[in-house]
Amino acid sequence: MLRAFSTAATGMSAQQMIVDNIANNLANLNTVGYKRSQVDFQDLVYVELAAAGREVAAGLLAPSGLEIGCGVRPASTLKIFTQGEAENTERNLDIMIEGDGFLQVTLPSGETRYSRDGSLRLDANGRLVTSGGYLMNPTVTIPADWRSISIGLDGTVTVFAGADNTATNVGQITLARFANPSGLRSEGSNLLAETPASGPATIGTAGEEGLGTIRQGFLERSNVQMVKELVSLITAQRAYEINSRAIRAGDEMLTTANRLIS
Repeated sequence: MLRAFSTAATGMSAQQMIVDNIANNLANLNTVGYKRSQVDFQDLVYVELAAAGREVAAGLLAPSGLEIGCGVRPASTLKIFTQGEAENTERNLDIMIEGDGFLQVTLPSGETRYSRDGSLRLDANGRLVTSGGYLMNPTVTIPADWRSISIGLDGTVTVFAGADNTATNVGQITLARFANPSGLRSEGSNLLAETPASGPATIGTAGEEGLGTIRQGFLERSNVQMVKELVSLITAQRAYEINSRAIRAGDEMLTTANRLIS
């Protein structure tokens, strides 16, 4: 069997994975805080038919070898953490991180997760939670008689409450950052989990030590660029078609060889 069959098959599989990834990016075009991802590939092992530097004659060495590749394989998916577009919602509990950093979220199990989704809500106890109902970490509780809420650039939460509209500092939203944010594991629900590849979280105050600032009344939209994704989709589709043609060409070559024998 021609090696082209298996080699081209790996190419078709790779392009299919690219299309799957593009579909996920486009599906999350309007997801708050979503970061687009791309698939990275590596070439497979090579069959060395002749070594580079071999002696081809007395005192003469071959300047190059003869190697035939075996195709391609997926290596990783890489999240691109560029800043998404800011959308002015004019809602007191909507925040966005302008710059580096992640909000911290506490799961029911007590584990900590990280997110760029700043569409916050209040639960029945007046605590700040995500749109999925997960508690913010550290916990910030808003008094029941609140009239307005102010969130500063450094994450300080000030509540104006009561008949005299008294200002009270009720807590602060801190941010986390990672040495390698692309190493975080996606878990759905706009949540990311720490992994050995991401390194441990470094917690700090917004606007300090390289962390971004917090903007109240804004949401960070997805950083997916629709035109770029559509162009990549067309490219992947054409590459898939070309790889299928390589298989077809190999089949025609085998058919021709069979006719010579018969």
